[in-house]
Amino acid sequence: MKRPRILIADDHAMICAGFHKLLEPVYEVVGSVGDGHALLKAAAELRPDVVLADVGMPLLNGLDAGRELKRLLPNVKLIFLTMNPDPDVATEALRIGASGYLLKSSQQEELLLAVHQALRGISYITPQIKRAMEENFIRDPKSVDRPRELSERQREVLQMLAEGRSMKEIAHVLNISLRTVRFHKYRVMEELGIRTNAELVQYAIKHSIISPI
Repeated sequence: MKRPRILIADDHAMICAGFHKLLEPVYEVVGSVGDGHALLKAAAELRPDVVLADVGMPLLNGLDAGRELKRLLPNVKLIFLTMNPDPDVATEALRIGASGYLLKSSQQEELLLAVHQALRGISYITPQIKRAMEENFIRDPKSVDRPRELSERQREVLQMLAEGRSMKEIAHVLNISLRTVRFHKYRVMEELGIRTNAELVQYAIKHSIISPI
């Protein structure tokens, strides 16, 4: 019987190796990547059944990459495995179509269960996060603080600026002009009411565009 194919996306090589070792006896691990752009490229080429992704990845974070991934491959099962325990982030992950949300501190058996259930069409949320999501909803059903709608390119520029990359470097990575990068930065800061780079970083951390760790 053909084994389900899994792609791993995490910018920590040792974590990818650990997941590979855990999953390989049951599933076919087709590859591992270290950033959101690489995830989208690899997924388009390898067509995995399941993608395991971290939320905080460089160049393009897990949530934005996951959103684009579900547009590219609607049937792929997306499971986030992260250190971020924020229930609002988990809620956003489910909103974009994720089948699971686990913490990296979870037991190994929990990851295997989440993959198994995802392949059966059943969502899995680690109990700690699920309780926090329920408590948030009980306190205020409208409590999720969603980031303002920015374009995909604006979010890419925002993430790279928050990661400390220069505008020249961003222009090179995205293959756009320096003038265009300046324009996007101006529009993002105007749209979000941000005046300083420090505020920009704080916004990116708050909305899990970059990881504080």
